[in-house]
Amino acid sequence: MRPIGRNRRSADGVIGLVPNPEGSSSPAPLTAPPAPAVAAGPARLAGPAQVDKDTTAGILFGIGAYGLWGLLPLYFYVLHPAGAVEIVANRVVWSLIFCTLLITVTRSWRVLGAAFRNRTVIGPLAIAAALIAVNWLTYTYGVTTGQAVEASLGYFINPLVSVLLGVFVLKEKLRPLQWAAVGIGFIAVGVLTVSYGKLPWIALTLAFSFGLYGFVKKRVGPRADAITSLTVETIVLAPVAAATMIFLAVSGAASLASNGAGHFWLLVASGVITAVPLLFFGASARRLPMTTIGLLQYFAPVLQFIVALVVFKETMTLDRWIGFGVVWLALLVLTVDMLHTARKNSVTRKLARAAA
Repeated sequence: MRPIGRNRRSADGVIGLVPNPEGSSSPAPLTAPPAPAVAAGPARLAGPAQVDKDTTAGILFGIGAYGLWGLLPLYFYVLHPAGAVEIVANRVVWSLIFCTLLITVTRSWRVLGAAFRNRTVIGPLAIAAALIAVNWLTYTYGVTTGQAVEASLGYFINPLVSVLLGVFVLKEKLRPLQWAAVGIGFIAVGVLTVSYGKLPWIALTLAFSFGLYGFVKKRVGPRADAITSLTVETIVLAPVAAATMIFLAVSGAASLASNGAGHFWLLVASGVITAVPLLFFGASARRLPMTTIGLLQYFAPVLQFIVALVVFKETMTLDRWIGFGVVWLALLVLTVDMLHTARKNSVTRKLARAAA
């Protein structure tokens, strides 16, 4: 999965990830924002009402994005008997077609061409494509094999993995509360390993593949917006995905054309289901501060967890509840640190402006 985050350094230098479960960094606008109109009279500043309106819209878009990602297991559920490999292959192919239509409508072919000519963009995006393919396959496998609870765990622990990447890859220094959160996270993995009788490899694969994906996308930065990134990544994956669909069809293992028109169109709809939350997320990210988006990010795994328990009736033993509780404690500590740092940085900026 999915799984689509944005990485930024805070004022203290520590990486902060806003996960996007479908594998995209926080997208830039699809088209350039319009130039401000020249008014005949005195210029008027946007008032509190406009700010409140933008904030409300941003929160609604954010809830829409993370809500759709959180309900994604229900979509995979109705795609039965399609397996993880077939679902992901169809998702890549139909997403590419849908993105092609979006690029045509937004007249962004020149932007896409520039991305392919820029080695600092195409190289990282090719690596990102491989990472998101692993993420999508792992998540879809988890949901379609009755392990949706463990899949949701992957996105719960993803912020902790991002902190670790900041230490080991970017050589950043952690604040005390961040160290505490990481330590609690390790304890949680130990408890869950005992509970499952094995390492929770689905959760760990999701967390690390998405964490690395976010790190790679950070190297691209604003040089490619969400739709351009998704289009490049699906172009990279499309030959393998198309070959997989052909192989499944020839071997008689494909369900695309053998389970009725409803099933066919549900699989085709994967292109829209992949791209629409990305657009919502982009609209939210442009209107909200990082702190608010950082809090909204937990909406998706919470919904995934609820769906797994209520709809899929997956079992949660006492020791698993304890393991998840320890994970949530780690996230609480991480969130407290994030809010404290955001408040401190805000005060620092206000003092700097007052002194200027």
